[in-house]
Amino acid sequence: MIYEEEYNLRRLKLLEELPNNSIAIVCSADFKTRSNDTEYPFRQNSNFYYLTGFKEDNSILVFLKTKKEFKTILFVEKKDEAKELWSGKRFGKVEARKKFLVSKVFTTDSFKKRIGKYLEGKKTLYYDFKSSEVEKIISCCKKLPTHKDFSLLVNRMRLIKSESEIATIQKAIDITKDAHHKAISFEKCGKNEYHLQAEIEYVFKKNGAYSDAYTSIVAGGNSANTLHYIDNDKEFKNGDLILIDAGCEYDYYSSDITRTIPVNGKFSEAQKELYELVLNVENEIIKMIKPNIKRTKLQKKSEELLCKGMVELGILKGDYKQLLKDKKHKKYYPHGIGHWMGLDVHDEAPYRDKNGREILLDSGMILTIEPGIYCDKDDKSIPKKYRGIGIRIEDDILVTKYGHKNLSKHIAKTVREIEFIYAHR
Repeated sequence: MIYEEEYNLRRLKLLEELPNNSIAIVCSADFKTRSNDTEYPFRQNSNFYYLTGFKEDNSILVFLKTKKEFKTILFVEKKDEAKELWSGKRFGKVEARKKFLVSKVFTTDSFKKRIGKYLEGKKTLYYDFKSSEVEKIISCCKKLPTHKDFSLLVNRMRLIKSESEIATIQKAIDITKDAHHKAISFEKCGKNEYHLQAEIEYVFKKNGAYSDAYTSIVAGGNSANTLHYIDNDKEFKNGDLILIDAGCEYDYYSSDITRTIPVNGKFSEAQKELYELVLNVENEIIKMIKPNIKRTKLQKKSEELLCKGMVELGILKGDYKQLLKDKKHKKYYPHGIGHWMGLDVHDEAPYRDKNGREILLDSGMILTIEPGIYCDKDDKSIPKKYRGIGIRIEDDILVTKYGHKNLSKHIAKTVREIEFIYAHR
C-alpha cells in the first residue's frame, strides 16, 4: 500500500522541477462510453493517480509556483446525494481536505471561476498534451502563457520505483504466478482458448486483482504467431503449444508475464528445441541487467543469440553475422526485448533524456525481458517440424544497486517445471 505521505513527496518533488511563475494542471480520467449509455469500468489517469492516489473522476490537481511560494490545489466532485444513490459515495470537499496533504481543496464546479486568477502572471503552463484538460483550460481563458507537456515531467519521475511501488508490483506478480500455474495444470485438451482465459482471470479477481493489466493473450498453435492475438476463441489441439501473455493489475500497478506451455503437458522434441533456445536467450539477457547498461545493448545481444540459434536449428541459413546485418532474423523475432513497467503495463516513462541520449538502466527501474521466436505454419522456408510454433517467454526484472532481481522467478518456465506441474495436477 502507498500512503498519502508518499504521494505528497511526489508532489513536492514535481514542484521542485517547475520553474518560478509557472502553473501545472493534471486532470483525472473520464468515464469512457462502451455503447449507447453503458460505460467501461473507470480507470484513473495514471499520472493523476501517481500524484494523488485518488480514484474519483471529475477531479483536477493544480500546482502553482512563484518565487515566494508554491501551492497544490485539488478540485473534487461535490457531494450530491441523488448522484451518489446511483453511482456511489464521493469524498467531497470536507473529507478530501482531511485525507490529502494539499494546500487547498475546492469543488470542481468552481474550477472555471478560479483558473483565470491562477494563470495571472504565470510565464509557463504545463499540462498533458494528450488529455482533454486542454479544452477545459482554453474555455476559461482568453490568453494562455507558454505551454509545455506536463506528462514529460511526471514520466521521468515514474522511471524509478519506490519500495512501496516495488512491493505492490510484486503483489501483482505473485497473483499472476498463481494464474499461470493454474493455466499449466488445467486440463486443456478438448477446451477452447476462452476457457483457459476465464480460469486465468478468475484467479486474478479471486485474489483481489480486479482488473487485467492488458487484454489477455491465450494463443493456441499457430495463433501464437500473431503477436497481439486476443480473439481467444479457437479450440486447443492436442500436441500444440499455447502462448499465454497475461498479467493482472493490483492497486493500479501492473504485471506482465508470458509463458508458453503444451496443451497436453508434454513438449515434443521440436517444441523443446525452440523453447530452450528462447529460454537460454532470456536467461542470458537477464544476467546482463545492472545499472549503467543500455537497453539497446540488451536488444542487440538478444538478436545475436537468437539469430545464431536459428542458424543452428536450420530456420535461417548462412553466416549469422551477415544475416544480422541483413535483418533476416527480424522475420522471426520482430519485437523489442522489453519495456518499462509500472502503473501502466507499457509504462509511459522515457527511453531517452531531454538531449536525446539513451537513458541507462538504474537502480529502481523495472522492465520486462521477453525474447521470442515465431514460425508461421505457412512458412515453407523453415524445417517442417517448426512450422506453426510461436514461443515467447517474459519476466519482470527490477534493476538493483549492483545487479538485478527477477520479480517473477517463481513462475515456472523450464520444460521440467512445466511438465512436472501438469503431471501432478
